Amino acid sequence: MKSDNLIKDLTFSFALDIIEFTEDLETKRKFVIANQLLKSGTSIGANVHESQSAESRNDFIHKLKISAKEADETEYWLRLCKYAKDYPFDEELLEKLNSIQKVLNKIIYSTKKNTRAI
Repeated sequence: MKSDNLIKDLTFSFALDIIEFTEDLETKRKFVIANQLLKSGTSIGANVHESQSAESRNDFIHKLKISAKEADETEYWLRLCKYAKDYPFDEELLEKLNSIQKVLNKIIYSTKKNTRAI
């Protein structure tokens, strides 16, 4: 799915990757981490999507901050997979997540800056 919205595209693609990765975790019977990672990893894009219908700039910023928090939580679960014994790990997922975090932080920062200028 490709749109004219970079962060929506990045987070949607990432959610699909997370679904695939958590299915791999489940086949290895790592159900608890798989469940946590599935929730936080797909929530990033869901909140970005919801931000597109924000009622105000403050609401937009708030929804993106929730996305950023979910991204932080997702990073935690991915790092657990990286360092835990006998867990699969995909470095590319962490790299994609870091890109998403940078874009989210830039959008939040620039929206706040533009709000102050009004």
